[in-house]
Amino acid sequence: MKHAFQPVDIDFAEFNPFLKIGKDWFLITAGDEEKVNTMTAGWGSAGVMWGKNCAFIVVRESRYTKEFLDKCDTFSIGFFEKNQHSALKYLGQVSGRDEDKIANARMSVEFYNGTPYIDESYIVCICKKLSATKLTPDQFIDGDIEKNWYANGDFHTMYIGEITCLMAR
Repeated sequence: MKHAFQPVDIDFAEFNPFLKIGKDWFLITAGDEEKVNTMTAGWGSAGVMWGKNCAFIVVRESRYTKEFLDKCDTFSIGFFEKNQHSALKYLGQVSGRDEDKIANARMSVEFYNGTPYIDESYIVCICKKLSATKLTPDQFIDGDIEKNWYANGDFHTMYIGEITCLMAR
């Protein structure tokens, strides 16, 4: 069943980023009408950069979704109710290279002005990609970061996207 999303004024958006991003997780979705992929994330942020309302996401080099992010000019971030946690866990563990994980998670893709999003979200940020920065060990001031988070060498790229539309259902 397709949900009816309505644009929301970003100035009235209220949520705890430490809870919604760090504990409840979210989905990063990118692609086009031919092929879409999504992944679960628990690291990121939102704020103002270059005078724009932005989302900051990080994606490891090994993730299939990274190929879509690098190819596309836009992406979406979807937030979910707590009852979707098992689906988000599944979407974070399975690769879209190997199966249609979106369908297998019983979720569906919709598009807003050409940008895919997961219809089962309750809040969606449509983002225009502004930058992509590869994180490398020479940038880490805290020496434990590489040891604790990148022992296998699978570093993140940080994407900053302007939130061009915030939608809720």
